[in-house]
Amino acid sequence: MGQRMKVTEKGLVFDVTGRTESEQVTFFGSLFKLKNGDWLSGYTIGCKKHDPNGTIRWSRSRDVGKTWTEVPFRCETKFQGVRGSLAGAEFVETVTGKLLLFSTWFDRTDPERPLFDPVTEGILHSKLLVAESNDHGETFGPFREIPTPGLTGTAMCGPPLLWSDGSIGHPFESFKHYDDPNPASHAAWLIVSRDGGRTFPERYLVGEDPQHSIFYWDERLIPTKTPGEYVGLFWTHNRSAQKDLNVHFQVSSIADSDHERMTPVDTKIPGQISSPLLLADGRILAFVVDRDKPGTMKLWQSTDQGKTWPAADALTVHVHEEQNVLPNQKERVDFAEYWENMVKWSFGHPAAQLIDDHTALLVYYAGPPNHLSMHWARVELG
Repeated sequence: MGQRMKVTEKGLVFDVTGRTESEQVTFFGSLFKLKNGDWLSGYTIGCKKHDPNGTIRWSRSRDVGKTWTEVPFRCETKFQGVRGSLAGAEFVETVTGKLLLFSTWFDRTDPERPLFDPVTEGILHSKLLVAESNDHGETFGPFREIPTPGLTGTAMCGPPLLWSDGSIGHPFESFKHYDDPNPASHAAWLIVSRDGGRTFPERYLVGEDPQHSIFYWDERLIPTKTPGEYVGLFWTHNRSAQKDLNVHFQVSSIADSDHERMTPVDTKIPGQISSPLLLADGRILAFVVDRDKPGTMKLWQSTDQGKTWPAADALTVHVHEEQNVLPNQKERVDFAEYWENMVKWSFGHPAAQLIDDHTALLVYYAGPPNHLSMHWARVELG
């Protein structure tokens, strides 16, 4: 039996009410605690989801998440002279005050092209980018590309990992580019830097079905105390059966070559994107979005290293009042339609960080369609 958890406070990181037309939708939220005690929450912003003019911003809290102020710095969305959009803002601090900002860049040379091509089933040409700050995230230098030779359709997946030996892991997934006629193959990856983020020469496979029938989407990895080891959660989809599976779980290491240990396992938790936390008392938490009816954001817990996740111990953090685009549709999912509806979903993308051993801060987006704000919740963990 897990500890009893409860939500103690809620609020907004970024309220879109009264904002301009280009600031009506925020999503892809992140959360990061700096060494000086500040907190940053990043988000993608635009007039709609995956707006061709979309960019990233972030807000700062100096009172452990109770109030937030938008950082005025603006990122350049053109890269190497090419028009683009940015998606996701994730941070890591290498030394006090020096931060790395990670994002995904999409080619918007043709602004009429959607993110996903229903014919080829590829996504817009993309690049993994990183920029550096020396002032606690108030400003950043220019973006530079993180190469991923041989992989296309790449997109960042959640926060970077910082291990005790100083090495940095950057999780991402690969798929295929928009105009690639070949069959799609999906894989979850982790690239590693041992020089403070200047280079990421090491690449490790995190999750891949050799038959490319099961997709381990949106990996969320967190480091353990052992350098190179991580705990991961995955939104898992069976392409062949045209249905979502339960959230999958993994404990692995970049040193692993055992395929069985590297294969994520079923948690029995219904849902999609999930953010993990490791507690000092040995519990593993999972902040999970489930777009069934009603749509919910729940915090689940396991007391046996991820083997079981009792539903009776789960805490409901958010119940979504808007009509779901795909309520109860977990079977016979048309793949092209699924991607289209990802743009329409109006809550989700959980992020979670520990304030201390007994308290967590959670971030997610929610609201009416085309009017999505960034929300926060504080949870006592028992």
